[in-house]
Amino acid sequence: MSRTVPDLVSAPERPPSRRVPAPAGATALPAGGWWSARARPLAVYVLMVVLGAAAFLYPFWLPGEALPDQAHAGDAPLVAALVGALVVAAVTLEVRRGTMNGSTVALLGVLSAASGLLRLLDLPGGGSGIFFLIVLAGAAFGPRFGLLLGICSMALSAIVTGGIGPWLPFQMLALGWMGAGAGLVGRFTSRLPAAAEVGVLAAYGWVWGFLYGAIMNLWFWPYALGEGELSWHPGLSLGETLHRYWSFYVATSLPWDAAGALANAVLIAVTGLAVLASMRRFAHRLEPVVVLDPLDAP
Repeated sequence: MSRTVPDLVSAPERPPSRRVPAPAGATALPAGGWWSARARPLAVYVLMVVLGAAAFLYPFWLPGEALPDQAHAGDAPLVAALVGALVVAAVTLEVRRGTMNGSTVALLGVLSAASGLLRLLDLPGGGSGIFFLIVLAGAAFGPRFGLLLGICSMALSAIVTGGIGPWLPFQMLALGWMGAGAGLVGRFTSRLPAAAEVGVLAAYGWVWGFLYGAIMNLWFWPYALGEGELSWHPGLSLGETLHRYWSFYVATSLPWDAAGALANAVLIAVTGLAVLASMRRFAHRLEPVVVLDPLDAP
């Protein structure tokens, strides 16, 4: 008999996998092989999250004299290279495991290109058109796909817009986290009526309008040393650091992020029903993956 391997793309009420008898001479996966195949890509995704958190936060543990004048002047290329290598490793492992196929890789490329081009769309208040598609695609296709889509979309958009700099790997990570979170939310909202699901995702996009800006400020804020109430310097307690960062965020970013959050919510609310339905229909068409086991002896 056969056992199925879950697809990378998650969709509600997907049809059951076909159970196909194995031909003569077929060999089953060794005991523990299936769990090993699941663990490898999962470890890569966990590494992406850990690497991202470490890249954002490690400057807070450095002494002030060790911080360079320019934020991440020396380590940004290394972070970008590591993120790129982990994305390639994740896709490779998913393909070898059978949870990604040509259709899924092509879909990832097409949506990454579309999202990258949508960044050229300037919205009122400084909002960007890249975010709403990441949220909807993540909800339709799952957290792992959303993570990869966010990272790839930001990388492609930087090439299109010329926005390549030390900030780029941090933008890639933050947008990847947005897509992964949308995938987790989509696992629960898929059981809701379509209009209610779009409402939840619009609220998610609104919240992430603020979160994205707050996360992105961390890539440079520890390097802006000073004695003012909006600056950080080594030796501050966690509470004082959070207080100063909140004051810095309110003074410098909150109005812009509020406009971007509103743009996210409006775009998701306006386009969500049609776009999400189309993506979910495509997700249903992706063939389930079947691993063959040998037939039991009579």
